[in-house]
Amino acid sequence: MSLEKLIELAGGLDNIQRILAPKGQVTVAVIDAKRVTQPDAVCAESVLGEWQLSMARDASISDEDLAKVGLAIAARQRQQASQYLQPTACPYRPQWHISPPQGLLNDPNGFVYHQGEYHLFYQWYPFACEHKDKYWVHLKSADLVHWAWQSIALTPSDWFDSHGVFSGHAVSDGDDLWLFYTGNTRLGHDRDRQTMQCAAHLSANGAFEKMGPVIRTLPPGVTEHIRDPKVVFKQGRWHMLLGAQTQDLQGRLAVYHSEDLHEWQFDKLYGDELAPYGYMWECPDWFEIDGEQFVVFGPQGITSDNPHHTIVHQNRIFRVEQDEQGGFHFLQGWELDAGFDFYAPQSLQTADGRRVMCGWMGLPDEIDHPSCDNGWIHQFTALRELRWQKGQIIQQPTAELDALRGETQPLALSAQPITLGSKSFELQVTLPWGSELHLMHDEQHRVVLALDAQQRVLRFDRSATEIRQGDTIRELALTSDKVKLHILADNSSLEIFINDGEKVMTGRIFTPPNATQISLYHTEAQANFTPLNTMSWSFAPR
Repeated sequence: MSLEKLIELAGGLDNIQRILAPKGQVTVAVIDAKRVTQPDAVCAESVLGEWQLSMARDASISDEDLAKVGLAIAARQRQQASQYLQPTACPYRPQWHISPPQGLLNDPNGFVYHQGEYHLFYQWYPFACEHKDKYWVHLKSADLVHWAWQSIALTPSDWFDSHGVFSGHAVSDGDDLWLFYTGNTRLGHDRDRQTMQCAAHLSANGAFEKMGPVIRTLPPGVTEHIRDPKVVFKQGRWHMLLGAQTQDLQGRLAVYHSEDLHEWQFDKLYGDELAPYGYMWECPDWFEIDGEQFVVFGPQGITSDNPHHTIVHQNRIFRVEQDEQGGFHFLQGWELDAGFDFYAPQSLQTADGRRVMCGWMGLPDEIDHPSCDNGWIHQFTALRELRWQKGQIIQQPTAELDALRGETQPLALSAQPITLGSKSFELQVTLPWGSELHLMHDEQHRVVLALDAQQRVLRFDRSATEIRQGDTIRELALTSDKVKLHILADNSSLEIFINDGEKVMTGRIFTPPNATQISLYHTEAQANFTPLNTMSWSFAPR
């Protein structure tokens, strides 16, 4: 039977919600089961709430034939998602961080400098605060501050990505801009995962055209949990790094090589020297700073010595060496961010050679925050510059933040609360041990930054806020005589750069709109306060 006949039996292209290609089959999920006609040659069944029609696939049905169905689905998906581009009013919405207009935002993707402009994509589920079939939204900037909405770049429309356009990176190759991502599908009643590494290309009309899978099969010894390609040209060829899980449930880095970005050969799995180190590694990044090479990834399942830290999704950066064959050797590693909400970061090299990073201010299992009452959840972090200094990674807000700063004002901090009148600001203060800084507070709500003199830890405590999910305390051991804090606040978030960027702690902070007080207990100090209240990006074309 032909694909055209299957489409006819399904009630037409406009009634097809999803297309799948299990081995030896073609499957379509329909929108309205009443429009379906079922002859003997087609299997029709309800699969986890979807009415699906399946038939055998022979050589007469090509990937190009399936792609035509995908284009029709994509057009409808873009039209449906475009109805969710109007940002909902919400007191928790950031003033200058990137957030979704509606729905759920997660990983930053495709962060790249190309042809004089910066490109950044975010993974998006438009319709609810849920982790479901992911889209990519495309933003563009000339200055890393003012981001303009471009398009819904990719949708989960094809047989190789119909349950989600998962994370990936972008490649600037001369005039060409490529996207590499993981296509995710779930097959049958058991939702068996089918994973492929896919590519898309920016066309002359400004749209991204899917090229389909470039890696269709799993490497030896790996489960279907292999994803999030990072592609880099080095040593005269292209390298693709993927987060992976072995069949004995150990996280590893899978590496492929290519001469042309189209044909890829598997190299091997790396990271044995760290084992055991979690059951899965996600979202790898790879870059060089001052002659040193670094790999960033998200290990899942490693544990913390701190009893307050219960989250299995963490962030790490490792200094690595690469041998002449392109192999990776892990040397030493650190936590990139010791706060609550920092995951899946991506970086780029700016036009003037700096390494700048953007992270997801959220976590995979958290889908219920107060902003959900207004139809959206999660945001990106501020952009931070990474430097290698005296054997450690230093992170600081990018210089471009100057464009958002208002007039700096001195503040004399004490136990007497000061009403700032805003929750979007920059604060710089140096505190002695024993201090306790209260931010974003009223009489009932507050976030507390306590310098515990006995344990010599900075305690980040959000237990007296409106947080609904996630840990409420983080502790960071410090050895300095005093502690210098550089704090970026933006309505429902805090990013705390400690001792000139030696450490960073990031977290979502939900307190009422009028909770704009600041106070300091057990000591007094002089601080500098700067308002940050310029809207720096657009949700949709102006």
